[in-house]
Amino acid sequence: MFDDIRGKCVLVTGASSGLGQHFARLFAEQGASVTLAARRLDSLETERDALRANGAEANAVALDVRDAASIARLFAQAEQPFDIVVNNAGISGAARAMDLTEEAWDNTLDVNLKGPFLIAQAAAKALRQAERGGSIINVASIVALRVATELSAYAASKAGLVHLTRALSLEWARYGIRVNALCPGYVETEINRDFFASPAGEAMIKRIPQRRLGRMQDLDGAVLLLASEAGAYITGTALVVDGGHSNASL
Repeated sequence: MFDDIRGKCVLVTGASSGLGQHFARLFAEQGASVTLAARRLDSLETERDALRANGAEANAVALDVRDAASIARLFAQAEQPFDIVVNNAGISGAARAMDLTEEAWDNTLDVNLKGPFLIAQAAAKALRQAERGGSIINVASIVALRVATELSAYAASKAGLVHLTRALSLEWARYGIRVNALCPGYVETEINRDFFASPAGEAMIKRIPQRRLGRMQDLDGAVLLLASEAGAYITGTALVVDGGHSNASL
């Protein structure tokens, strides 16, 4: 069903670990040429070598999504436009709003909102110049739709990312460029595993209607749908994959 992804050029940001690394592997398995981008080049190179050992075409590029010059270098080095972009790089960090520093606010908005915009803008310019369409997937969160305590900067950045997705999709549809947001619920990763094993984490899991955390592979169908021709008529949407969490009773 997703055979059209084979041979496509895919960029995944924040690909050194977690969801980004998982998405890079997913597209490599589908036969795409994958560029893994993040600040931690050593981790990227290890993953790139592993993908190549399995027969995939993969590259690793150092990237700071907060830095326009870093983004410009990445796109200048690309041999051809990226057909699919997964804007996955992001940060969280819990803090009560009254204690949140200006520096922390700026950093969260720079990584989670400005960075995806600059990446999407560069990708769209390259696609338009090449007169070809493409798919941009912005990884947001259910916190973009329903807030949680101590996440004001994160919630604002992800809500902004969803609305940015809609605005870009409206402008770029004429060029055959689709822009969508993926809104995962709580997905177990190496970073949050210990928390969700704690009493507070277990209590949080009980509030999810499916009574479990998401697995990274639970996002595969949604990502491949948005990236492929199977989703050719889908643009400007925020696709929620959360086990019903954002629809839970108040």
